[in-house]
Amino acid sequence: MSVITRHLVIRGRVQGVFYRNWMVTTARQLGLTGWVRNCMNATVEAVVEGPPEAVDRIIQLAHDGPPAAKVAEIVVQDARPGSFSGFDKRPTV
Repeated sequence: MSVITRHLVIRGRVQGVFYRNWMVTTARQLGLTGWVRNCMNATVEAVVEGPPEAVDRIIQLAHDGPPAAKVAEIVVQDARPGSFSGFDKRPTV
């Protein structure tokens, strides 16, 4: 099975709208591993890892996010594979 890893920076109204919780639930439903966290600069940062179709799907869904979110932009970059055991919400940095 092919696995890819992507680093995402999500900009817009994405804090205080349950974006991280939505990302955790969605990633787990898609069978992805990685993490998500708020950043002090008002963005949300995530690393997602899994089959290419599932990673592409979460990136597509992330443009909408939860109902209260207003995503302006998502910057996607390749990332080094991690040794994640699940998909977790991390503390703000």
